[in-house]
Amino acid sequence: MMNRLAGKVAIVTGAASGIGRAATELFGREGARVVAVDLSDNVEAVVRGVVDGGGEAVAMMGDVSDGAFVSEIVDTAVDRFGALDVAFANAGISGGLVPFFDLTVDDWNRILRVNLVAPFLMVQAAAREMVKHGRGSIICTASVAGLRFGAGGMPYSASKAGVISLVQTAANQLAGTGVRVNAICPGLTETGMTQPLFDSARARGTDHKLGQLNPLKRAANPGEIAQVALFLASDDASYIDGQAIAVDGGLSSSHPVVPGKMA
Repeated sequence: MMNRLAGKVAIVTGAASGIGRAATELFGREGARVVAVDLSDNVEAVVRGVVDGGGEAVAMMGDVSDGAFVSEIVDTAVDRFGALDVAFANAGISGGLVPFFDLTVDDWNRILRVNLVAPFLMVQAAAREMVKHGRGSIICTASVAGLRFGAGGMPYSASKAGVISLVQTAANQLAGTGVRVNAICPGLTETGMTQPLFDSARARGTDHKLGQLNPLKRAANPGEIAQVALFLASDDASYIDGQAIAVDGGLSSSHPVVPGKMA
């Protein structure tokens, strides 16, 4: 099916690479007019690709944890394309795996600002516009790290747990407005954020082990996550609200076990 987003206007943050880039390109192919946002000027090349492919898109560069800039993003969508139907708050940082006793308040503040405060700002600003028209889909990128231990550092995991709570509480705050708020919880995915892990495994010749703990026995590519964002953005997901959908190859379906043994 093509043109699942025909006539819709979408915002995508973290659009210069990884999941955000894949979503921007996919949304464009599916008929959306896209405001693509990132700190990196690589977002301009992503937008050129969408436009060269016959789509409509505009690039914006800035800090999505800045409330004034987030308001500007929403205003740009409305001023440039006449509406706002979809907001994908995808931008995030990992913060690495800093040992527990070495973590600082600055570490926490930096990661929470990008991973949790920024999505809140986008949910709030996008919803304010969407409520006027009685419709809209807001999507946040959380993580399986927000579901339980074992998929990221402490502040990263806590920030993503916060995103899950954010979409649940926002969906209920917006009850009856026609605006849906959901989260995607990716498992191990090859993006700019995880590239060092993939590069290191390939250099050691152990890349076949990436994703070995999930039933599909592999990592995801960004396009697979973007397909779930497309679904949530589309009218096909019209009865899905306040959910955190794990897209992790089945990783979160099990407790730690030794294969073939239950004890």
